[in-house]
Amino acid sequence: MSRKFFGTDGIRGVANQDPITIENAMRIGMAAGTAIRRNGLPASAVIGRDTRLSGPMLGAALASGFCAVGVDVLSLSVVPTPTVAFCARRGYGIGAVISASHNPAKDNGIKLLSHEGGKLPDSLELEIEEAMTGDFEARPTGGALGTIFMDRALVSDYVQFLVSLVPEGLAGMKVCVDAANGAAFQLAVAVLEELGADVNLHYASPDGMNINDHCGATHPSEVQRLTVERGCDIGVAFDGDADRAVFSDDHGRLINGDRTMAIWGAHWNLEPPVVVGTVMSNSGFEHYLSSKGIKLDRANVGDKYVSERIANTGAKVGGEQSGHIIFPHHGPTGDGLVTMLELLRVLKREGRPSSSFFDEFANWPQVLVNMRVADRATWADQPGVSEAISEAETMARVNVRASGTQPIVRVMVEAEEEAQRDRAKELIVSALTNQAGGSIYGVVDLTNSLGE
Repeated sequence: MSRKFFGTDGIRGVANQDPITIENAMRIGMAAGTAIRRNGLPASAVIGRDTRLSGPMLGAALASGFCAVGVDVLSLSVVPTPTVAFCARRGYGIGAVISASHNPAKDNGIKLLSHEGGKLPDSLELEIEEAMTGDFEARPTGGALGTIFMDRALVSDYVQFLVSLVPEGLAGMKVCVDAANGAAFQLAVAVLEELGADVNLHYASPDGMNINDHCGATHPSEVQRLTVERGCDIGVAFDGDADRAVFSDDHGRLINGDRTMAIWGAHWNLEPPVVVGTVMSNSGFEHYLSSKGIKLDRANVGDKYVSERIANTGAKVGGEQSGHIIFPHHGPTGDGLVTMLELLRVLKREGRPSSSFFDEFANWPQVLVNMRVADRATWADQPGVSEAISEAETMARVNVRASGTQPIVRVMVEAEEEAQRDRAKELIVSALTNQAGGSIYGVVDLTNSLGE
């Protein structure tokens, strides 16, 4: 059965327009509640949201849907996505997050998490989709209805879990925080201050419409600038729901997901000696790991695929350049606050400034070209396209893939030398332009950026 509603990361769109309507939110609650009861899971759900204006509206509808089929709801209000994952593992049948992550404020989304805190099994997600389009005739009444209650006790447990990750404490460390006017605007400060850090806080005044607005992990130039201006030892920027984090060293240079895993992986004696990245991970990062006796295992882009490779390899860490990093011994999904603390702990244990790590390896020249094409389904079949890609692969590392949602082909090219990279890039771009009706939509130098 194909999915009508759920994508790879839940349901997203413009709030109050299909599919992100209160009607759909209620039906999701009813369908998900029915499914967990049918599968023998606890008849309880935990819901959290980010700071978007539409969050309370959608949350009320989603919670009402759960209650209408006899499922109790714990509402956490504004919390990071990983907080909901943490709480779901404490005896709840399902978790739900109302967030559109790094998207602009007008968007919103609903993501469902399993009782183990990770993504729902495909079978359960399909069951929920099927139930959404059906009738809910056998509805409970009276005392069999679910109830909604608010309790932040589990959030306090989550904070203490985070504090426990850094037994050395962070006294003497000055940390610049860009909270993206999002879900981490309170908890990040609470954790850092309890650990003894001096916190320099920015973009922590959410008004419902300023989440991710020229700030946060998708605009790291802000934390890079502020870290230097405020004389901080390191800066951290979260995205809207705080499931990822990127950093600035004390010289204002970007520490993306690759560099974060490089610093962390080189510090600990990894067993097995493997780190999971993606096809986009820079070869400079790969060669650095190799020099430390660590293998880079590449997954396809997407946290689902990173998680699968972590499970298959037994790796202790895996993630993406975007700062979405999974430490499986702490939880099954990315957690920006865990990522922050794991990196700060290494810096504390090493007793070195964050800038001292940056020059341990240089990224290879890497570029991403987004190209509009006449037909997303047939571009690869056009004469000369596959030949151009094959020729480019003789001089560079190449990844060419169609977007899953737009008529765009993404062309990533990387080589040890910039001129070599650009020759390979031009071969592919020229073929797509001349043979597949392509035109350049955007070009991003990924060498020392996130590409967002």
